[in-house]
Amino acid sequence: MRVATFNVNSINARLSFLLEWLAARAPDVVCLQELKLTNDAFPYEALSGAGYHAFVHGQKSWNGVAVLSREPGELITAGLPGAESAGARFVTAKIGALAVSSVYVPNGKDVTHADYELKLAFLASLGAHMRTLVDAGAGVVLGGDFNVAHGDLDTHAPAALAGAIFHTDAERRALDALFACGLFDLYRALNPEGRAYSWWDYRAGGFHKNHGLRIDFLVGDRTVREAAREVFTDREFRKKRGELTPSDHAPVIAELAFDAPSA
Repeated sequence: MRVATFNVNSINARLSFLLEWLAARAPDVVCLQELKLTNDAFPYEALSGAGYHAFVHGQKSWNGVAVLSREPGELITAGLPGAESAGARFVTAKIGALAVSSVYVPNGKDVTHADYELKLAFLASLGAHMRTLVDAGAGVVLGGDFNVAHGDLDTHAPAALAGAIFHTDAERRALDALFACGLFDLYRALNPEGRAYSWWDYRAGGFHKNHGLRIDFLVGDRTVREAAREVFTDREFRKKRGELTPSDHAPVIAELAFDAPSA
């Protein structure tokens, strides 16, 4: 089974790019972030034509998350309990025996900005809610843009950026608390010393210099962790493809050693 997460940075701007990626990589389940449109405006028909059901929590112009699946499923949660005021940043769908969630954690802007405290509160709510999913006993997958470089291996400039947004001790402790509820960062579990960034600034040639951050994670409970065989950043789809402009994020893909979910 192949699961993925992809911050598309506007699905309207990136729809052709997304469809090309889906055709090339054929994931079974995809967590999308930064849709930047309402549910009514979501391109259900185009995604259905590509073979995917869509479970969407959208918002006009900002945020927006979705879970795509080749198999039918059921929308379980739209909006993160306890953090609804943060916008459309969390959605969960039941896909076969899996509870699959897509999350878009607030950026935080700067450690002196009010949004930084909003970010920490959101991460606390995320940890509390994910604990309920883990405790329910289903296979749990959480994919998304966490906007945190969890450790020094997850940033191109650990010393220079220490204490800056994405790199603060408080943000990292919040991720520690999330994982402590019975979840695993699948890439880091398989690659303890790996460096594989998922986001590069559009400016100053960040991608070509590999001045990136690993802030897009695929996370799973113990069942999913034990099934994980490979996790990788799909760098080829961070590159421009003809006239198609990429997101500033690359997709992250995990290969799991169990069958694609079925109802």
